[in-house]
Amino acid sequence: MKIALLGYGKMGKSIETIALNRNHTISLKVSSATTAFDFSNTDVAIDFSLPTTAVANIKRALDAGVPVISGTTGWLDQYQDILDYCKEKNGAFLYASNFSLGVNIFFEINKRLSELMSDFPEYTTSIEEIHHTQKLDAPSGTAITLAEQIIENTNYNNWTLDQPQPKEILIDAKRIENVPGTHEITYNSEIDAISIKHTAHNRQGFALGAVIAAEWIKDKKGVFSMKDVLNIG
Repeated sequence: MKIALLGYGKMGKSIETIALNRNHTISLKVSSATTAFDFSNTDVAIDFSLPTTAVANIKRALDAGVPVISGTTGWLDQYQDILDYCKEKNGAFLYASNFSLGVNIFFEINKRLSELMSDFPEYTTSIEEIHHTQKLDAPSGTAITLAEQIIENTNYNNWTLDQPQPKEILIDAKRIENVPGTHEITYNSEIDAISIKHTAHNRQGFALGAVIAAEWIKDKKGVFSMKDVLNIG
């Protein structure tokens, strides 16, 4: 399979290594300085660029009839626009806040736990996420997904990075050198606390999941998620 890398930072390089090891080739490498986009020899595009360039990168791939998956966060205020654009172009698009198999299992655990806790208002909910200092957005897309799952299943109606108001989930976003990604959800009461936690040891899980998603979406049409790729949930 011929893969275009839309974004060639640390994640892009990790994806390249795994893709080559799985006998794929890299047809295009796009950095912030790239001005020419030639998708003529590309089967699938993988976007791990910047929030400021992701939307344009995704649309360029869809314009060329190339399925595209994106793990870039920080641009989701334009997510519906991309979904509409994908349908208009009869293309294929998959966004995931996190491509790790473990994190996607963690999403399902978080969803189920929030359903169980919905009848117990004496517990307050908070999220802690820790990432490396090079991560540009806060909170992480993964933390936002976790918060949105909790909101969907409980009486919470929003999340915040500041002092939470009633019915708001506090997300404590920390940036520490050389931390690939840690997410912990805690339900705390005067009597006890319940916590679930996912810790990434390196970027390889994210990169592998992105390549697996690219392999899966090839020759498909529509809008998908990692649930479709992994057949979970």
